[in-house]
Amino acid sequence: MRVAFASEPAYPDRPNEDFIGATADAVVLLDGASIPPGFTSACSHSVRWYSHTLGSTLLAEMTQSAGPLPELLAQGIKHVTSLHDFTCDLTHGGSPSATVIMLRQIADRLDWLALGDSTLILDTGAPEPMVICDDRLEQVAAPHRTRLDSLPGRTPQHAEARREYVETLGAYRNRDGGFWVASTDPLAADQALTGTIPTNQVHAAAVLTDGAADAVSRYRLIAWRQLLDVMTQDGPSALIRRVREAEHSDPHGERWPRSKTHDDATAVNVMVHG
Repeated sequence: MRVAFASEPAYPDRPNEDFIGATADAVVLLDGASIPPGFTSACSHSVRWYSHTLGSTLLAEMTQSAGPLPELLAQGIKHVTSLHDFTCDLTHGGSPSATVIMLRQIADRLDWLALGDSTLILDTGAPEPMVICDDRLEQVAAPHRTRLDSLPGRTPQHAEARREYVETLGAYRNRDGGFWVASTDPLAADQALTGTIPTNQVHAAAVLTDGAADAVSRYRLIAWRQLLDVMTQDGPSALIRRVREAEHSDPHGERWPRSKTHDDATAVNVMVHG
């Protein structure tokens, strides 16, 4: 595989909580779940620490083992949990968490895993690419967004509504009937979407955190096929630039209501060699 990527924090003075790592035959992308100001956590570790520690662990596992991806993810979550199990209260709902995309080439096949609302796109040559995104968070969140979406961004009222929104979603995280992400429970790996496809059926792939996928899923700037073209012709940074232009044109979320004016954005273009 040949991999090109771009990653930008939501704001230049804040840490990027996304993680991207790649080898010649594996890609790992994590999107750490930001904790709103004023939201307390019983864990002393940052979201960036969690996403980068788990991401680097998963990449190492994928280069050393051909085991099933859910098994590797479970092992990775268990390992990272052990690193702060004795220093933090991990029973508290505010423990750091992240979405996960894993993509691995072994001989003549591609294995993939998606947990949480990051997006994997597989270009099979069909008019419409295969788009894989775990949408359980969106299904759970939609009924609870009414007040948040009615308030202008960058206001104290919006910030308070966002804290309430995040607290409400915490009750659904890693629960049956809710949504699943990587956090402290390795059993979450069993809830991931997974699949395998012959390598010769895939021309290219793209991996996106929601901050980059918003170009299609939220702002409707382009379609998925056009997104692949932008990534191939102009590079991943061009896609993120389009997202930032849309966000700057709507700083208070009047056209596109959203919980954050800007989000960390990571876009990965993967050329697959059959």
